[in-house]
Amino acid sequence: MATTHASDSSESGTAQEAVSPGRSFERVAMLASETPRAQEALANLSSQGDWVPLEEADAVVVLGGDGFMLQTLHAMLDAGRIVPAYGMNLGTVGFLMNRYDKRAVIRKRLARTKRKGIAPLRMHAITQSGEPHALWAINEVSLLRETRQTAWIEVTVGSRVRIKQLVGDGVLVATPAGSTAYNLSANGPILPLDSEMLALTPISPFRPRRWKGAILPDRMKIGLKVLDPIKRPVAAVADQKELRDIAEVTLTIAHDTELELLFDPGQSLEERIVAEQFMTD
Repeated sequence: MATTHASDSSESGTAQEAVSPGRSFERVAMLASETPRAQEALANLSSQGDWVPLEEADAVVVLGGDGFMLQTLHAMLDAGRIVPAYGMNLGTVGFLMNRYDKRAVIRKRLARTKRKGIAPLRMHAITQSGEPHALWAINEVSLLRETRQTAWIEVTVGSRVRIKQLVGDGVLVATPAGSTAYNLSANGPILPLDSEMLALTPISPFRPRRWKGAILPDRMKIGLKVLDPIKRPVAAVADQKELRDIAEVTLTIAHDTELELLFDPGQSLEERIVAEQFMTD
């Protein structure tokens, strides 16, 4: 993760963007992925001022793709200090990002942004050795078979066992922000960002054969228990972090730990989620 140093209130360049009153970030960090495009953008934009380290910032500009944005958000979650994040897309899809413009004046862009809060998943996992783990997921948590044998997983929602034995490649739980990612490729539903729902989606299910998944209120706790861990071991993946040989996983939405993404006018995450449902190619 590349970072420049400390940002005062100076700006350079000629800006066409209008500044809306009441939105000001005094101390801004800038982070860039290690890709050549992102590093080139960092070199271009860093001359606009001095930039503070992330731990001292009240906002962060993220140069890269969706994966690097997730990495940055996870770093803030792990550090216990969350500030608004403004992404500029220098990756591929850029679902969580804004358009990159090398002529952009960063502070004037930040002044015009609209905020969108997203709540991450909190995963509590126990491995077969009894070791506890706690991880965050912004997009999804997936349980996946580790070998050629199908996974056998018991599914609990709320206080009731809903599926005694799900047989297949695995199962995932996706947030609305993550519902257009792995969840969509597994034929799961796209969720509106303000739906307060979670998608529970099977991955290549064999039994129950006709079960296509469920849409659940995000206030409900979800439990996933591995039924045959010796013959059919299962890994848990929370966004980009993997734990192997899982015994059970409990998932809850963390409304008390909301992340804040910043978007240019007309580039909201809600519109992207709606538009994704009309993609035909």
